[in-house]
Amino acid sequence: MGKQILIVVDMQNDFITGTLGTKEAQAIVPKVAEKISTFEGDVYFTMDTHDETYETSQEGKALPVLHCQEGTEGWQLAPQIIAAAPVDPEKIYCKGQFGSVELAEDLQYLHEVEPIDSIELVGLCTDICVVSNALVLKAFLPEVPIIVDSACCAGVTPEKHEAALETMRSCQVNIL
Repeated sequence: MGKQILIVVDMQNDFITGTLGTKEAQAIVPKVAEKISTFEGDVYFTMDTHDETYETSQEGKALPVLHCQEGTEGWQLAPQIIAAAPVDPEKIYCKGQFGSVELAEDLQYLHEVEPIDSIELVGLCTDICVVSNALVLKAFLPEVPIIVDSACCAGVTPEKHEAALETMRSCQVNIL
């Protein structure tokens, strides 16, 4: 039997209680923490990471709200997430864009060495970084089942969350 992988996407303070926080994001924190603490496999994390050039980037022009600036409180993983299980620093992927190509490349390599049975994603925001990472992983590992636990995700709005889940279903991502 191969490895089980859980990817916790951008469970950072700014997306939960900070500048881009929502009540839906706050509501999933205990569920994500429980998923992490009971998961039987390897847990990886992505962290949205920006610097002082954010405002001049394409994303910064489209979303002019400074968030997840490296080193700030808002950039940190939420305390409940950190407390859920030991976090291996080598399994944290800081990314300046929606999807982490570096994570996909590393998991593709890992899969060649030790087969991966499935990759499950949880986190924020369903309609931006969760869908982006799911589709990047699907491109790099087309035969590995990609799963998204919808109860452990939240979108920018409930409607965008549902739309992203439907898009992922269309792309053969398994939605729980």
